[in-house]
Amino acid sequence: MYLDGLDGLDQKIVRLLIENARISYSDIGEKVGISRVAVKTRIQALEQRGIIEEYTTVINPQKISGAVSCYFEIETTPRCLAEVTDILHQNDTVTQIYRVTGKDKLHVHAVAASAEEMEVFLHTVIDALPGVVSCSCNMILSRIKDIKGLRL
Repeated sequence: MYLDGLDGLDQKIVRLLIENARISYSDIGEKVGISRVAVKTRIQALEQRGIIEEYTTVINPQKISGAVSCYFEIETTPRCLAEVTDILHQNDTVTQIYRVTGKDKLHVHAVAASAEEMEVFLHTVIDALPGVVSCSCNMILSRIKDIKGLRL
């Protein structure tokens, strides 16, 4: 469904990469029936087209002793939205920022090393943001399901 814009071979390659982003070009080639070089060429083309954006290691902050992960829902005045997103973007505690539907709302994820560090972030960054109309914070207690990117 999501991969309809790709030919059958690229769809197979993408599915294999979703299962295991560390799979070798040789192993992909064996599974889809083309050479390692052809696999590399196809993957590079998918990257250049922006279909494959990145390969990364995902760290679960809840597995690190004392780490605190929170989601913030922030509503700003329209004139301050760009400034608020710039401030949040520059902060290392912030891991994700999404513009969501509604009244100039932002959905922001932040991870701190401790509850104390999250409280400092809340008071020095979030509370100091210009033009905030409302802000709510939800601390993540446990991860039940977390899918990164597109799943088929």
